Amino acid sequence: MGFAASQARYMMLTARKSDLELQGQFINQARMQLANVTGALFTISSNLEPEGPEAQQIQARVAAIQAIDKSLELQLRRVDTQREAVQTEIDAVRKVIGKNIESTFKTFG
Repeated sequence: MGFAASQARYMMLTARKSDLELQGQFINQARMQLANVTGALFTISSNLEPEGPEAQQIQARVAAIQAIDKSLELQLRRVDTQREAVQTEIDAVRKVIGKNIESTFKTFG
């Protein structure tokens, strides 16, 4: 790969990594919001009769929220795996760019 192509690839990979990091932040933010809702539901349920219908509805909502959180956790793992793969490729492209620069300076030196 030539220097210009390597540099373009490096910039594209850096942009992709930034995009993946932003996706991870959005997922973490959504998980935090779910945690806040769950905490509020637990607070409400603490004032209710444990076996009452309202408490059971709240427990069902908490279970649904926990399922959504599990899904978000899996998405976050997928995004982290992709980010790690992109980082590995960035490191490889950096080496190629470094070798290109080194060979160019040997030619002119």
